[in-house]
Amino acid sequence: MEEYIYLIVAQTGTRPARFFRFITKKPYNHVSLSGDVSLSEMYSFCRTYQPFPLPATFNKEIVGKGTLGKYDFIPCEIYRISVTGEQKKEYDRIIRHFSDNRNIYSYNVLGLLAVYLNIEWNRKKSFVCSQFVAYTMDKIGIPLEKPFCLYKPDDFRKFPGATLVYSGELNSFYDDMHALYRYPDRSGSKV
Repeated sequence: MEEYIYLIVAQTGTRPARFFRFITKKPYNHVSLSGDVSLSEMYSFCRTYQPFPLPATFNKEIVGKGTLGKYDFIPCEIYRISVTGEQKKEYDRIIRHFSDNRNIYSYNVLGLLAVYLNIEWNRKKSFVCSQFVAYTMDKIGIPLEKPFCLYKPDDFRKFPGATLVYSGELNSFYDDMHALYRYPDRSGSKV
């Protein structure tokens, strides 16, 4: 059985996201990882509390809740990357490590500027969303084209080996997947 990891590039309506979209002229300014097509578990470095950009750290993102619950329309693209069973186990281990140790990690506010100026600056316990995703890909053995600290969300739209499986609205995709595969809905009850 083939294993996959999913990359979700998205554009929320937050003020920082709108600002970055204006500056970068890119359609998407956030990237997350999921180990399953239902996106029931998405992970990234992002705000911890919906109303405030900071504090931010490693978080589990849930479609329809938190920042992702504030917006009815979230444009996104979802990419699938084929991985081996060993790579999938390593992915799960890395996610577990970040989940268990999220209090020692922080959002790389200073590195955010470095990323957009293309300055290589690797901070050990601080990541922006794209650095975290690239770091994870590197650690599971997916070759990177540049240092992980230089990745921007838009880079994942042309990531080697990534296949576009969906382009559209995130909430619709999530709801369709959960209805199709009978996953629990956002309230936790079976569909």
